[in-house]
Amino acid sequence: MQFDDKNALRDVPQNIIIENRSRMSVSGVSDVENFDENSVVLYTNRGLLTVKGTGIHIERLSLETGELSLEGTIDGVEYSEAETGGGFWSRLFR
Repeated sequence: MQFDDKNALRDVPQNIIIENRSRMSVSGVSDVENFDENSVVLYTNRGLLTVKGTGIHIERLSLETGELSLEGTIDGVEYSEAETGGGFWSRLFR
């Protein structure tokens, strides 16, 4: 299932699974805003999602299926409203 239509992505349930604060799986991901070993900022079908921690690295990302897996020490997860400006590449080429 591809998420070319933003309305189709909005209708997909979002799941977040955190295992022992060291592994995390997220569905409903449409883009990655930015990431480093201390945080990952994701555009999801439910808003902007920020994951904070230490030693974080993205293990798997599929924008076709909207799924992301990461590893590291997870200290917090926070939602906020997504900006309408798009992802990293959209802002870079304005």
